[in-house]
Formats: sequence, structure tokens, C-alpha cells
Amino acid sequence: MIRPALLACALVLSACGDDSGSEKAASTPTQAAPTPAEKAALLAALPAPYNAADLENGRRVFARCRSCHTITEGGPNMTGPNLHGVFGREAGTAAKYNYSTAVREADFVWDAARLDDWLENPRTFLKGTKMSFAGIPDETDRRDVIAFLKVETGYAPPSGS
Repeated sequence: MIRPALLACALVLSACGDDSGSEKAASTPTQAAPTPAEKAALLAALPAPYNAADLENGRRVFARCRSCHTITEGGPNMTGPNLHGVFGREAGTAAKYNYSTAVREADFVWDAARLDDWLENPRTFLKGTKMSFAGIPDETDRRDVIAFLKVETGYAPPSGS
């Protein structure tokens, strides 16, 4: 008789195959995730108020976003675009994502202040967006999720700051 734990392990291992030609393999991050020490250093380098954020709370708040957005380098677009590299990117320009006309025609670059306004209420920030998210009303939660995104999405503080 096969033990349940061994059976589960065998099933997991059988699901591991060569995805070298698949889209999944192409979306594998090319850069290792930051270590806890690197995350702490990135957080400390952020400007106020983001340098005082709670990254664990930011991770929890971002759970509301995970059904539509990925954040890893090379991650797929879903209902919403992949957010890796969002800071400093022109609105509506993530590769291979079909934006609403409102976002495609928006004339701004994503920064913490714009993202904060967007997250507070996406529909009033940019009329005509197809994003159906109600927003994050709590200022502290927005601060924490923005800091989390900066730490997790490849943001690099400008040199000299």
C-alpha cells in the first residue's frame, strides 16, 4: 500500500516536466527575488512615508489585487497588467496588455503619488477605466501596498537620493 504522503509527492513530481517551449517557461523571472535583508534595505531607501511602511501589511493588502495582477519579472498579464517595473513606466504601456482607451490615452508616468490616487478610487482617478476594483480607502493600507510594490517589482530609487 502506498502511503498518502508518498502518493502526493509522486503526483507533484509527475507534474514537473520540461516547459522549455511553453509560455510558462518564458515567463519565469530572470532575476532572483530580493532577500529579507535586501527588502529591508530597499524599504529604508524609500522616501517618506513609504520608508516607514509595513511590508507584511502591504503583502496582505496586495492579496486583493492578486486575482488580476502579477508582480514578478516576466510574469503574465491577467485581467490586469503585470505590475513589475510599474514605477517610472508610462501609463498604458505594459507589453501585450489590452488597456482601456482611457488608460492608453492617459498622459502620465506611474509614481507613488499617482498610484496612491489610483488605488484610493480607480474610477474617479481616471474616468473610463475598465478596472472594476473599488479601491483601497485606508491611507495606511495604500502606503503599505505601494511600499510593498516598490520592494517587490524591481523599483530602484534614483541615484543620489
